[in-house]
Amino acid sequence: MKVEIFGPGCPRCEETFRTMINAAAELEIPADIQHVTDVATIAERGIMATPAVAVNGEVVLHGQVPTRARAKAILRQYYAAEE
Repeated sequence: MKVEIFGPGCPRCEETFRTMINAAAELEIPADIQHVTDVATIAERGIMATPAVAVNGEVVLHGQVPTRARAKAILRQYYAAEE
């Protein structure tokens, strides 16, 4: 599973990145989690508000920092779809 966190490196983006890493670790879900900070790439993906989270190329959250529970729910949903 590929998880991308989009944001320029602000504290909210960093918090989102840590939250998604911690959620994946707690659930023991193997995920390639990347932080995309390039503004041109963020714009190309059509993201207008950061932080944003994409799973397997689909933007699933934008403009907010997910709670740990929300991060886990997102990961569970997409991990179950892969199996």
